[in-house]
Amino acid sequence: MSRLQVVSGKGGTGKTTVAAALALALATEGRRALLVEVEGRQGIAQLFETQALPYEERKIAVAPGGGEVFALAIDPELALLDYLQMFYKLGSAGRALKKLGAIDFATTIAPGLRDVLLTGKACEAVRRKDKQGRYVYDHVVMDAPPTGRITRFLNVHDEVVGLAKIGPIHNQAQAVMRVLKSAETAVHLVTLLEEMPVQETADGIAELRAAGLHTGRVIVNMVRPGLLDEDSLTLVRGGVARGALARSLAGAGLGAARRGGGADKLVAPLLEQAEEYAERGTLEREQRAALAELGLPTHELPLLAEGLDVAGLYRLARELRGQGVS
Repeated sequence: MSRLQVVSGKGGTGKTTVAAALALALATEGRRALLVEVEGRQGIAQLFETQALPYEERKIAVAPGGGEVFALAIDPELALLDYLQMFYKLGSAGRALKKLGAIDFATTIAPGLRDVLLTGKACEAVRRKDKQGRYVYDHVVMDAPPTGRITRFLNVHDEVVGLAKIGPIHNQAQAVMRVLKSAETAVHLVTLLEEMPVQETADGIAELRAAGLHTGRVIVNMVRPGLLDEDSLTLVRGGVARGALARSLAGAGLGAARRGGGADKLVAPLLEQAEEYAERGTLEREQRAALAELGLPTHELPLLAEGLDVAGLYRLARELRGQGVS
């Protein structure tokens, strides 16, 4: 897989959860992965039940096989201070600017600059090597902005053209785009088996492709388990004889079969639930067909009925590994 894994998705689809599980999956068998957050929500810290992430890389998990997952919450103000020190050697003068509010002002009035700083920090981690010339991280996973903003966020060169046509900022944007538009980077979209998230996924993929950015995989999150097989669904759609169902329930010891008995009272709510399930199954098949037309590898992650905790993240990572994500 590409070394920079960008994870986006419509709000509510669980993109942060998928990014965390992907980092765990990629770090197995002794590898190192860096999980990067760019939206300042501290969602990664909450998922791993750890303290808020500082503006430094910190180990937050050990993957199966001895791999390690590090995490970083990129703060645009601190990233700009790094940038000023790197290119202009401002040092204490840069810190003075922060105290005066100039750093916050700059990143607020120039959102293109903000995105260059955020993506630039992640790209630096992708390119970084140790003294032996080996990459420090095998993979960098970015928990990126939602689908509606992802193309603009990643297409940072276009965003800063009007801001700086020459100089260090321009050169930094060019260096970032060389990574983002190369085979080193893949953008994955997280969705649900629902019409609006699937449509937004299709629109996002079209925008990414038009911008020359590499699309990776579609990850369908929170997939409900199948409770009825196809024969049962066909029976429900065709209509179930209420009397026969009542007698079957009574035969199973669930109330008397006579009219008005306990079994008879169970028939209506059971059929209502079965019909709702059958209707949802039809809608999900339609959305799977729509996703198949996108021409990207598709993976499915189950809905965790017991809720999401650290153990749940490891389970989702195993699911991804079992589906060939490595």
